[in-house]
Amino acid sequence: MRKVSLVLFGAFLGAGVTAVSTQTHLLSGTSAVAASAETYRQLSLFGDVFEKVRTDYVEKPEESKLIETAVNGMLTSLDPHSSYMDAKAFRDMQTTTRGEFGGLGIEVTMEDGLIKVVSPIDDTPASKAGLLANDIITQIDEDQVQGMTLNQAVDKMRGPVNSPVKLKISRKEAKEPIEVTLNRDIIKIRPVRSKVEGNDVGYIRLTQFNEQTFEGLKTAIDKLNTDIGADKIKGYVLDLRNNPGGLLDQAVMVSDAFLDRGEIVSTRGRNPDETQRFSAKAGDLAKGKPIVVLVNGGAASASEIVAGALQDHKRATIMGTRSFGKGSVQSIIPLGGQGALRLTTARYYTPSGRSIQAKGIEPDQEILQDVPDDLKGKDETKGEAGLKGHLKQKDVEERGGSSAYIPPDPAKDKQLIAAVDFLHGIQKGAANIAKSPTQN
Repeated sequence: MRKVSLVLFGAFLGAGVTAVSTQTHLLSGTSAVAASAETYRQLSLFGDVFEKVRTDYVEKPEESKLIETAVNGMLTSLDPHSSYMDAKAFRDMQTTTRGEFGGLGIEVTMEDGLIKVVSPIDDTPASKAGLLANDIITQIDEDQVQGMTLNQAVDKMRGPVNSPVKLKISRKEAKEPIEVTLNRDIIKIRPVRSKVEGNDVGYIRLTQFNEQTFEGLKTAIDKLNTDIGADKIKGYVLDLRNNPGGLLDQAVMVSDAFLDRGEIVSTRGRNPDETQRFSAKAGDLAKGKPIVVLVNGGAASASEIVAGALQDHKRATIMGTRSFGKGSVQSIIPLGGQGALRLTTARYYTPSGRSIQAKGIEPDQEILQDVPDDLKGKDETKGEAGLKGHLKQKDVEERGGSSAYIPPDPAKDKQLIAAVDFLHGIQKGAANIAKSPTQN
C-alpha cells in the first residue's frame, strides 16, 4: 500500500508544482507546502478507505482489482478517452495498432447471440479451409459459442502461429454441421481497400489508421494506376467514413501523401513548449489529380486530421455528413509490466488553427443518404459533444453527432455516387446535396 501511495503522491505532487509555477508568484512557499499537505491528506483518505474495504467488506475482495478500479476511476473522471489498460488490454491495443496477429483470418460479427462470419480474408487459413460469408460458428475447440461475447470468441480463435483450432460451422445449405481444423497463421489486418469506380475513378477506403495504413495506401494507388492507367484517372475518392482513427503518425503520412508543402496538423499540450507541428514534404502520390474525401458521423480522430488538412489546403473536396469531433490526442504510457496508461495529453488543430473538438469537420457538400425506415433515428452517432465529460472548448459552438449510415449496396450509396459524379464534372448529384437553411 505504501508503495502505491508514493507513486500516486508523486504524480499528484508533480501536478501541484506545475500549477504553482504558472502563477505570478502570488503563492508563498508556505502556501505551496500547505497545498502539498492537502494533497497528501487526500491520498491518506484513499489509503484509509482501501484498508477498510480490504478488511471489513462482507466478502474478501480482490485487492489488485480494487486498485485498478480506483486508478481507472481517476482517469475516466478526466475525459472519455483517458483510461487504464491492464496487461491484456495493453497487448490487445498493441495488436490492433500493429495490424498483425496470430489467427484464422475471418471477419466476424455477433448476430442474435451467434458468431457470424462476415467474410474470410483472402489467402488465410479461413479462406483456404473454405469458410464462407454467413457461416455461423457454433463451437470453438469443443466450447459452445452460445453465451460468449464477441471479444471472448475472437480471443479463443487468436493464438500462437501454427497452433491448431477446431471449429464447428452451421451453414444454411448444409444439412449437417461442418467441422474443420485450422492452423493459426500470421494475419495482417487490411486497413486499405481499393477498387475502380466508373472506369476512371480510383476508390480508396481506409478502415483504420494502424501501422500498415500508409503502405497500404501507396500500394492501392500503384494498383489503381496500373488498372486504369495513370493518364486516364479522373481523380480519387478517399473514403474515411466510419473510420474511428488510430495512430497520429499514420494520419500525418496519409495527409502528406497528397500534399506538397505546408502544415498538416499541430498538437498543443498543457504547456506552450509542448506544441508540435507536422509539415508536408514535397511529393504528391496523386500527381495533382482531384480528390474527394468522404466523411460521416463515424469518422473520428485521425480521419478528421486527414480531412481537415486536405480541406484547409483546398487539396480535396469534403463530402458526406459532419464528422465525429474528436479533437484530442492520447499518449500511451507503459507502466512496467502492469499495463499502460492512456492519457489525453494534447488537443490537435488543423493547418488554419481550427480545433474540431466537439464540433467536427463540416463537409464542403453535405450529402444525406436514404436511411431505411427501421434505421431512422438509429443512424446518428452522438459525436464527441454527446460524450459525458468531454473536453470543452472556450467560445466554440458544440455540434452533436450526424448520420453514420452507409448503404450495403454501393448502387444506393448517394455519397459515393455524388463523389464519382463530381470527379466526372457531372452535376446530377446536386439533387442529393442538402440545402442550407438560407435556401428554398
